[in-house]
Amino acid sequence: MTGVVMSWLILLIAGLLEVGWALGLKASDGFTRPLASLATLAAMVASFYCLGIAMRTLPLSVAYTVWVGIGMIGAVICGVVFFKEPLPVMKVFSLLLVITGILGLKLSSTT
Repeated sequence: MTGVVMSWLILLIAGLLEVGWALGLKASDGFTRPLASLATLAAMVASFYCLGIAMRTLPLSVAYTVWVGIGMIGAVICGVVFFKEPLPVMKVFSLLLVITGILGLKLSSTT
């Protein structure tokens, strides 16, 4: 794999780890549950580490925005699936706007 492709893969992993630590924050109940708290902190460190590696090759504006977008979209999906949060049309529309923005940044990236 080329360096750029590997960076995108690492960025995807970083974003998924961000979703994991968002779920961990919920499960830790305000860091009152030790095992969930440790898992959350481990996911945070791993996510930031992967983001840092991806930023060696990818532009800051693209990498950070994609990382946040993956985390946000994943958190919304997990909230709906696992916590039965509502999914009104406006939330779906907003998610589509985020996805469009992420794709636009990816396509505009020169790397």
